[in-house]
Amino acid sequence: MAGQFQYLFTPLRVGTVVIPNRIVFAAHLTNLAEENQPGPRLTAYYVERARGGCGLIITEEQSVHPSDWAYQKLIHGFDPQVVPAYRRLTRAVHDYGTRIFAQLNHNGMQASSIYSRRPVLGPSPLVDPIHREMCKEIEAEEIAEIVRGYALVARHVREGGFDGAELQASHSSLIRQFLSPYYNRRQDGYGGSLENRLRFVLEVIEAIRAEVGRDFPLGIRLCGDELIPSGLTFSDVREIALRLEATGQLDFINTSIGEFHNLYMVEGSMHTPPGYQLFVSAGLREVVQLPVFCTGRIKDPVQAERILREGLADMVDVVRGQICDPAFARKAREGHSESIRLCISCNQYCIGRMGLNLSLGCIQTPATGNELRFRPLPPRSSPRSGVRRPRVLVVGGGPAGMQAAKVIAQRGGQVRLYERQPETGGQINLIVRVPGRVEFGDAARNLQRELAEVGVEVITATEVDADFVLREQADAVIIATGSRPGPVPVPGGDLPHVANPWQVLLGEKTAAAGQRVLVYDQVGFHQATSVAELLAERGCQVEVVTPQFYVGGDLSVTLDIELWYRRMLAHGALFTPHHYLASLHPGGATIVNNYTGQARTIDELALVVVVAPQVADEALYQDLKGRVAHLYRVGDCLAPRRVEHAILDGERVGRALRLDGLAPVDGE
Repeated sequence: MAGQFQYLFTPLRVGTVVIPNRIVFAAHLTNLAEENQPGPRLTAYYVERARGGCGLIITEEQSVHPSDWAYQKLIHGFDPQVVPAYRRLTRAVHDYGTRIFAQLNHNGMQASSIYSRRPVLGPSPLVDPIHREMCKEIEAEEIAEIVRGYALVARHVREGGFDGAELQASHSSLIRQFLSPYYNRRQDGYGGSLENRLRFVLEVIEAIRAEVGRDFPLGIRLCGDELIPSGLTFSDVREIALRLEATGQLDFINTSIGEFHNLYMVEGSMHTPPGYQLFVSAGLREVVQLPVFCTGRIKDPVQAERILREGLADMVDVVRGQICDPAFARKAREGHSESIRLCISCNQYCIGRMGLNLSLGCIQTPATGNELRFRPLPPRSSPRSGVRRPRVLVVGGGPAGMQAAKVIAQRGGQVRLYERQPETGGQINLIVRVPGRVEFGDAARNLQRELAEVGVEVITATEVDADFVLREQADAVIIATGSRPGPVPVPGGDLPHVANPWQVLLGEKTAAAGQRVLVYDQVGFHQATSVAELLAERGCQVEVVTPQFYVGGDLSVTLDIELWYRRMLAHGALFTPHHYLASLHPGGATIVNNYTGQARTIDELALVVVVAPQVADEALYQDLKGRVAHLYRVGDCLAPRRVEHAILDGERVGRALRLDGLAPVDGE
């Protein structure tokens, strides 16, 4: 059944538990808990990955002490009332043969007092780089209390039916902070030498074993390198792993790299190479005998199989890959790897939403985090006997139109999709033209493949007007004609040296190496930063101007901003925040400081790229309004937004459409 995957679907014993395959849905924040307990939403989220064939789920962190309340929906594992919720979760996951471990953690100085209203605790009084809150140096009696908290939560998770537990000692954890020579500057028995810095985690492990015994699998997730001066190095962590293994009390080692100074390396975007953290698991396997798990942009089963075959790890953490496609493991096992919806590592709706204290999602998979709302649809529904398949016409082959067409076809509709361009994909086909964003094309390719799988008829290079639509006499019409750049809203916007991003990406307007270019950004996301980087790579002298507080502001939540700044500064780019574009003149522009009103004139510009919100291309919808009984519009022609909103629009309309012959759906 496993076909080409000799290693990926081989069981592995971890302590006393046998994991049915080597695919791990590793711990990650979801914000799906309810009242600080795992409830129906979180259970449904994990169950969907269990149904999809995942071998092992490791839950998001279970807090071991009231002093740790790093974010609003953190699960309070120390609360005895959590045990019945654990049992409901673990029973539901076990129904599919998947094993489930709980991650135990205290965030230490990387917590926040916003929710706990208590001082943040850390090994030494330092400031966390994200919350910027000075922590209190944890005292001996507090250490003992937190150690007892770890043991208590270990008992709770065992009573709750979990198969094992993992200690978080990687990017956000008190254990790592004690291990780190940068964060741990104590002068007592818990600081200084490595032996002393290990004391806290050894006490935690000893207390857990005294509480739950040796037959309950327990592992640890180590940070392979903190990537900061005076921090933990890979050499340090190899020694730590050896000493932990020597206790005989652990059953596996999971891995990660980075910490809050460089969070972009913990959850790398598409600008980091797939498998970029593999050196950690490979290096640890050289020195320990325990099973070692790996992580870091592992996005397809062929890559995972190679990792196992080459001995780089014993288990493979596939997180974003299963956030995007819950059936990742089942499809690989059944020989349908080509049908896996590949993650593009955009970080927009998974990690990006976490940074805004919102529930996890996925730009390609609207059901992610909303499993109770968007129930799974069958591969393709057959119409009821004697009932004609309804004919649905979709105009526009961007993400919104393709998603709507796919969902309606899955429900049994006969769908025809028209696209004016030679290929479907919409503005995704522009995104892939910029540096480091080629993987975004997988979002279009995934949808193109799924349309073929459900039998949607796709007709490209065809312009559709209202008369054409009316002649088709479809039962329902969905307009997904997208958006376009609007006119430049300042004097001089029609001058020949002024361009919108599309014109640059399509090669209609550009500048030569050495020429000066101004990119004016009203949006704050990849539209401007990507065009700026494209021109910088061509050798242009680029200045990015924005009225916002800093250039590329929205890149921070997707963890792209640090590396983008590094790349652009290496090209000699200039960043000018707090300024708006006042006017344009031949070969130049005038910008004005938001606060002082002082104007600055910039001359000798070969190109000014104005990145502004786009306008809806809604003419066809307006022409058909009142002339088609079942008429809908989705995506940018409804309101210009981002890809995730377009796909969600398509999903909603595809599920909501009520026509005879379409299979009914639960939820929207």
